[in-house]
Amino acid sequence: MNFVVCIKNTDYAASLEVRKIYQVLPDSTANSHQMLRIIDESGEDYLYPNAYFMPIELSPPLQQVLEMS
Repeated sequence: MNFVVCIKNTDYAASLEVRKIYQVLPDSTANSHQMLRIIDESGEDYLYPNAYFMPIELSPPLQQVLEMS
């Protein structure tokens, strides 16, 4: 499972928080369009431009805790 940090939320202020960690769901079609499928503030998954995020590496214990949330 991958995680990213939001670095920009232009046009999506209600859905994304800058500096917050988000879970990325696999979506090869989205990737081919420069988008990421993110579980946002609504708890649902939506497509967002991948330029709004930076990938991060989490320690195994932290990743395990976030996956259970």
